[in-house]
Amino acid sequence: MSKILILDFGSQYTQLIARKVRELGVYSEIVPFNTPVARIRKKAPGALILSGGPRSVYEKGAPLPSPGVFELGLPVLGVCYGLQVMAHLLGGKIVPSGKREFGFASLKVLDRKGLLAGVRDKRQVWMSHGDKPERVPPGFRVTASTPNTRVAAVEDRERRLCGVQFHPEVIHTRDGNKILANFLFRVAGLEADWNMASFIKRKVAEVRAAVGRGRVICGLSGGVDSLVTSLIIHKAIGDRLTCIFVDNGLLRKGQYHELMENFRRKFSLNVKGIDASEEFLGKLRGVIAPEKKRKKIGGLFIEIFEREAKKLGGADFLAQGTIYPDVIESNPVKGPSSVIKSHHNVGGLPKGLRFKLIEPLRELFKDEVRALALELGVDKGFITQHPFPGPGLAVRIVGEVDREGLDILREADDILLHEVRRAGLYRKLWQAFAVLLPVRSVGVMGDRRTYQRVVVLRLVQSTDGMTANWFPVPAPLLARISTRIVNEVRGINRVALDVTTKPPGTIEWE
Repeated sequence: MSKILILDFGSQYTQLIARKVRELGVYSEIVPFNTPVARIRKKAPGALILSGGPRSVYEKGAPLPSPGVFELGLPVLGVCYGLQVMAHLLGGKIVPSGKREFGFASLKVLDRKGLLAGVRDKRQVWMSHGDKPERVPPGFRVTASTPNTRVAAVEDRERRLCGVQFHPEVIHTRDGNKILANFLFRVAGLEADWNMASFIKRKVAEVRAAVGRGRVICGLSGGVDSLVTSLIIHKAIGDRLTCIFVDNGLLRKGQYHELMENFRRKFSLNVKGIDASEEFLGKLRGVIAPEKKRKKIGGLFIEIFEREAKKLGGADFLAQGTIYPDVIESNPVKGPSSVIKSHHNVGGLPKGLRFKLIEPLRELFKDEVRALALELGVDKGFITQHPFPGPGLAVRIVGEVDREGLDILREADDILLHEVRRAGLYRKLWQAFAVLLPVRSVGVMGDRRTYQRVVVLRLVQSTDGMTANWFPVPAPLLARISTRIVNEVRGINRVALDVTTKPPGTIEWE
């Protein structure tokens, strides 16, 4: 299988490069910028991409790749900072730009024989840089420029090294996909062999090899990720998989019973349901910090799975629906970045875990998981459901979680989703949910003063959950939702709307 490794220097667009490459049919994987050459060689990529980044190559302590990266004989594409790294290390010179360039620029193509084949003049590209190559390395030729940047693209065709000063991965660069495709197929000579059918075949073989004659427990959350995980493992080992669906008391209204029925009726899975709501509420009593909530919930799930494993006569493996964004946000592999939050599958697991983990979706983005679900025969209605966090409503109640707050939030959330579906907006949104705040506000109901809870509505659009835009909800719909919540949910007298993008916010509040 063709493979691209992306060396991440801390760009906000690195995940987008990975997604675009996969969309073109080539598997991509993000690794830290300083990954040792020996490890790169072991992963056997067909080519490398050097991402952008916020630093300057001439700064003290600037992130640079391991020595020898350019001596591997692999085709390399440098993007923005990645181009500057390549030029800096191969004998060129990088200097501060006299005029920094952020935003749109018009590309003048000087050579269309390689990376820029089929790219027309004056096509829009997206720039984001404060440095520029003043001198290109020996063997390189300048193949494109913009009015403010003499070196907008360079190529050394003999060594199959090339770079662009702009960002081909963003939608604002009009021929960005064509440029990436030229690198993958014309320069690197790779094949477009990444698809869901090949992924299933590979993962089923990997699970069989890893598990052998052992048994696997898979925790179902009610979402697409864990269901697809269980279906792949079931393909690999059949009845030696036991799925466990825990009612942790943190699910949406009616969600547990509805999902249990679906799991048993629609899928040939061995599913055991467990009511542990009182245990989870007990664990969360007095807990306010979001990270502590996630770890408490993750730890209790593991305790339950270990108990059930003993009842089954032992299970050595625990399967989880961890996906790539969970890994990136919990324990980033990229360069100079920080943990955003601990995913319950990644940062919430206790030390000394007795299970070996099986995570077949760990390298997939959310939209790829949905495509995989279709390939596995899951009905579209289930696939297009909005993501629901593993810690459930616990991370949608800011502050301490208690039964009263959960009951209030469940009712408000149910009204929101009902009205969103009624308006025909459900499938246009990535997520729509309510958040309960630990504050009270003064209101007037029936000529009486009230002092009750505040709920916030969060409606966002996204492709993969890595970035998101808030959705401009029509005013009549907002009015209907707000009126229903205040009238029908005892304990709420004020409704607010969250209009924050990701970044700088996250989609969930905790």
